[in-house]
Amino acid sequence: MAVLVALAAVLTGVGSPAQAAVPESPAVTYTNPIAAQRADPHIFKHTDGYYYFTATVPEYDRIVLRRATTIQGLATASEVTIWTKHSSGIMGAHIWAPEIHFIDGKWYVYFAAGSTSDVWAIRMYVLEGTGSNPLTATWTEKGQITTTWESFSLDATTFVVNGVRYLAWAQHNPSEDNNTSLFIAKMSNPWTISGTPTEISQPTLSWETVGYKVNEGPALIQHGGKVFLTYSASATDANYCLGMLTASATADLTNAASWTKGSSPVFASSAATSQYGPGHNSFTVSEDGKSDILVYHDRSYKDISGDPLNDPNRRTRVQKVYWKADGTPDFGIPVADGVTPQRFSSFNYPDRFIRHWEYRGRIEANVSPLADSQFRVVTGLAGTGTVSLESANFPGYYLRHKNFEVWVEKNDGTSAFASDASFYQRSGLADSAGISYESYNYAGRYIRHYNYLLYVQTPSTTTDKGDATFYAQ
Repeated sequence: MAVLVALAAVLTGVGSPAQAAVPESPAVTYTNPIAAQRADPHIFKHTDGYYYFTATVPEYDRIVLRRATTIQGLATASEVTIWTKHSSGIMGAHIWAPEIHFIDGKWYVYFAAGSTSDVWAIRMYVLEGTGSNPLTATWTEKGQITTTWESFSLDATTFVVNGVRYLAWAQHNPSEDNNTSLFIAKMSNPWTISGTPTEISQPTLSWETVGYKVNEGPALIQHGGKVFLTYSASATDANYCLGMLTASATADLTNAASWTKGSSPVFASSAATSQYGPGHNSFTVSEDGKSDILVYHDRSYKDISGDPLNDPNRRTRVQKVYWKADGTPDFGIPVADGVTPQRFSSFNYPDRFIRHWEYRGRIEANVSPLADSQFRVVTGLAGTGTVSLESANFPGYYLRHKNFEVWVEKNDGTSAFASDASFYQRSGLADSAGISYESYNYAGRYIRHYNYLLYVQTPSTTTDKGDATFYAQ
């Protein structure tokens, strides 16, 4: 019987690629940067429909907040100072890396600060806010977070895994020859840890020890039964980058053996996109709740005069996080300034995405590097209501047809190139929820895949139309 069913499937075409469902995580785009001169950014999406944004200001003297109903809206939202450094004593200098959280009906801001008598006596502190809107809340100081040692400590973040609230942070371990390692502990209340903190990572790898030996800025994201703790490494110049620790969500997170450390950075400078020193990230979610969003700072230039701490131009940026088939995050590269790129999955091969490989356009699964499958949808080079698809990792290179084959090539400024690289964005030929791209200069011809390579052809059959339909992710 099974043989007959299989034979019937072949004869009826049932065994051919099935129609893809609309992606669970459709495309979202933003325009970077979100905020100039705002480092160590933290964006929190609350149940009231607002995003709350705080970050380090270059004066290192206060804590600021913005709110908006969209992530992009934070770029133009008014900014309120909710707390200012003390004029003397502790909490009087180097106000760094604030994070805002809503816990048990109250607002909490975690931040680091030095003292007027010793600006490098950095410690972690907590503010508590009462009121529905933290921009107008009444704030009180809950004091310093006490840890194992009275040593340089900063970048506190808090999260809940399996109903347990944790604090993770960076601190100098007096027994180690480095700047800071990463620690975790359970919490008895929002400003107090319980038990003995556990060290879960120290800077030992080559990319963690450039300029300074640093692990700092932990940030947690959960997915598919695992927890991923990103952190920043090396000096805060172009060498700054993200590493990542992984653990099972059901493991004892206060057991160092529960964590596995990646051997390479997961996010680093990109000369191609002119983004340098990406780091001190946080995570939020898109407006529709269907995409995870990486929030981070970087600079638009590599060379810095003097101490990077005195350079004010770290700016807040965002981009979508993608998830690999194995359930791990793929952050790609820090994308170019301007509109963020998208990915395009095939209607009839849902695990395959448009990508370039040796500059030829094709569809492929498990694309690596991710940026080979990311394209910015920009105003068409030919204008007149068209769009062009610009490569994320080769800015200035576009999908264009040549002899009806689709390639990624550098814009040579000619009208012929502009025409070949411009398309009309149509509703999907096989599914109106998808997208099809019709050639600007060859009406009726669409980008489609054939034997996994991309062409511009005139679709006539149902299969053709499926081959010419994609979903933006």
